[in-house]
Amino acid sequence: MKKLILPIVLIAVGGMLFISGCNNYNAFVEIDEDVENAWSKVQSAYQRRADLIPNLVNTVKGVADFEKSTLTAVQEARSKATSMNVDASNLNPEQIKQFQQAQSGLSQSLGRLLMVSERYPQLQANQSFRELQVQLEGTENRIKVARDRYNDVVTNYNKKIRRFPGTIYASMFGFDERGQFEAEASAQDAPEVNFD
Repeated sequence: MKKLILPIVLIAVGGMLFISGCNNYNAFVEIDEDVENAWSKVQSAYQRRADLIPNLVNTVKGVADFEKSTLTAVQEARSKATSMNVDASNLNPEQIKQFQQAQSGLSQSLGRLLMVSERYPQLQANQSFRELQVQLEGTENRIKVARDRYNDVVTNYNKKIRRFPGTIYASMFGFDERGQFEAEASAQDAPEVNFD
């Protein structure tokens, strides 16, 4: 009888570890899919913005003396931002930062375009231009919401894989920490308003 106790205990402990491993693995897979889904929504919001830009540029081109360098900068920034491919299953802080930098360049170019467009009353009076501006504003809001939701899901994922005993299973099954969107260094500087 004593010879049977040790094997039974070992089988019971092994069974509990197996069940715990399965439960943890399934939970990691579920939250990993949530992260990838949230990332696809971020990309979708950025793609919507990229899709609006050609219409905006074409509308602005209608103003004969509009600064060509500004339009070229927007087109180049759009090209760079849309060429950036990030694998949703392997999102690390460096990839998020590179993606964010490419999108930031596009945001800055769009900001310059809209700022320069203020000097052209005929452009400001153009209904298509005004509608595109409203759509871009809405899209920027969608991007912010998608990024915030992504950060929330990634926070939950990172907590899950760092908690004990999940951290043991996460490292065994190859679930690594994911990167988040962070504020840019320039975000802490207040914008300068100049009416000259």
